[in-house]
Amino acid sequence: MKTILATAYAINPFKGSEDGMGWNFVMQIARFNKVIAITRENNRPHIEKYIAENPDSLYDNIQFLYFDLPYWMRFWKKGGQGAMLYYLIWQRGIMSFIKKQNLKFDIVHNLNFHNDWTPSFLWKLDKPFVWGPVGHHPLIPAQYLQPFANKYRIIDRLTWMVKQFFWKISPALHKTVKNADHILCMNNSVPNILGIQSNYSIAPSVATQDFGWKEFDSYKDKFTLISAGRFVPLKGFDLTIRAFSEFLNGLDAKDKENCELLLIGSGPEEGFLKSLVTDLKLADRVTFISWIERGELMAKFKDASAFLFPSHEGAGMVVAEALSFGLPVICLDNEGPGQFISSENGFAIPMGDYDQTVTGLAAAIQELHASPEKRKKMGIAARKQFENCFHWDRRGEQLQKVYADL
Repeated sequence: MKTILATAYAINPFKGSEDGMGWNFVMQIARFNKVIAITRENNRPHIEKYIAENPDSLYDNIQFLYFDLPYWMRFWKKGGQGAMLYYLIWQRGIMSFIKKQNLKFDIVHNLNFHNDWTPSFLWKLDKPFVWGPVGHHPLIPAQYLQPFANKYRIIDRLTWMVKQFFWKISPALHKTVKNADHILCMNNSVPNILGIQSNYSIAPSVATQDFGWKEFDSYKDKFTLISAGRFVPLKGFDLTIRAFSEFLNGLDAKDKENCELLLIGSGPEEGFLKSLVTDLKLADRVTFISWIERGELMAKFKDASAFLFPSHEGAGMVVAEALSFGLPVICLDNEGPGQFISSENGFAIPMGDYDQTVTGLAAAIQELHASPEKRKKMGIAARKQFENCFHWDRRGEQLQKVYADL
């Protein structure tokens, strides 16, 4: 059994996304190894509370250490504001903290942030160094930002320029890539961006637990589409609503009554999306649900017929969750969700003209609606995809192989 020193800026077992992934990665490492997990001080109460309330023998393999920069170096950070800059400084500061602890370990692993454009300095500890999973959100094609305020296009382009700067110019990032003994890449675009040809594997950052799936009744009267996430342009909820509208327009009145779309989440574009629903006369067929407890969200997944998620992001934990419930997934053919599915368990719609994309999404919905047998077949394949690729245990086994091969 080896000892892995893992740095995870974000860990919170009570949250999803990056924080939840940080927790689950640490737990998976602990299945096979000892772990020294270093995270921020503000994560301590959540970790300690969860451990006290949820006993697990794996905790015996985990030692949590907490590090933050002194207040005078972080007073300007407010919540998520300034998080990226603080992370870069935190990454540098953690080196002296580690050396002062006089720790003994075999491998160092930078777990998160999951960005392939922010450097790590753990390679300086002269131990085998694992980095990732790392990746990035791709540039959102301009046509998909047209329905929104121009500020989103400006922010997206400026962010892309920052990423390009790090990828091309940052000496610290180049040293991170050069000195990594193994890089876990979220998808196939990462090796190209980083210019690596060996010492890497494809490992999506997203995974989920098994919530006790039972094969759903694909012949039930109600046809329910579900989508979940923040109401921001990145998630493509405008495409979701327009595609659902186009799909409904092809049905007779009786079939329309048996169809519904659930949009679960919140965010700055909620008002715009609700206005779009009203303009398209969908108010009686579309239901907005604010963020709910994870258990309630999983119950919604269990009752759904398919998952509609035309997001532009490079990951998407909700896709893994949908697959775990045997839901066929309808998404865009992109570097994120589009690489998580196959034609056996979902539809990856080509990106291009905005209206053509809407029509492609609507056609996929119609195909599932018209054939309960196809929904059942794709649902079984979706569940297999989860079991083979997106169960947290698979991610732990993949990590263990990486460590064993170093």
